[in-house]
Formats: sequence, structure tokens, C-alpha cells
Amino acid sequence: MRRILLLAVAVALVAGATTSAHHSYSATYDTGKTFTLKGKLVQFVFKNPHSFVTIQAPDDKGTMQRWSLEWSGTGQLTGAGVTRESLKAGDELEVVANPSRVAGELKALMVSLKRPLDGFAWGGRGGQVVD
Repeated sequence: MRRILLLAVAVALVAGATTSAHHSYSATYDTGKTFTLKGKLVQFVFKNPHSFVTIQAPDDKGTMQRWSLEWSGTGQLTGAGVTRESLKAGDELEVVANPSRVAGELKALMVSLKRPLDGFAWGGRGGQVVD
């Protein structure tokens, strides 16, 4: 009986450590900072465990850059009204994101997204956070 209890505790500790490590966004992104990108959607990958948005946006000098933005998984997005069909290549988007901790890396964590053309938005209501 004692052996089973120790095994159960060990499994719980390993599972908890794995889950915690997977969701450590602050290790990859500077969650204390945000910046805004305005550009065109190149690709929307709606998948688990995380969806991704790729947009083409100009830097401060006007040079176009391709950004990869990490977003939530399909279950969380669907619950917030986002589907595989919500975004299309060519959509003009405004995105607020947390930058990568690696200087110069064109990768960020989604904080909010807005499509000005029709007002479609994510990230402004309760529960709409990357988790």
C-alpha cells in the first residue's frame, strides 16, 4: 500500500512539473512589456496545443517583417468565438503582443487581436488570455 502511495505522489509531481514547464511563457516572452503590430495576415494555424498567427508588418523604418505570434489552443479560442474560418490571409490586423526575450527574434505572444474592417476582436474580455 505504501509503495502505491509513493508511486502516485511521484507521478503527480512529474505531471505537475511538466505542465508548469509547458506554460512558462515568461521564460520565452517578456510578459512585462507589450508592443503593437499593424499588418496583413499571412497565415493562421488553428491547432493544439497552441495556434499561431503570422503577419507581415513594417518596422520603424518601413521594412516589411514577418512575425510569428503564439496564440491559444483550439478549445480556448473556440470558447471565445474564434474558429478556423475567423481569419483569412490578407486580413488587416492590429495585434498587441509580448515580445520574445531573444533580441531581434520576430516572435511574440498574443495579448490581443483586432480586425478594424469589421470590429472582430479577441483579448478584451474576461478569459481571453493565452493559457
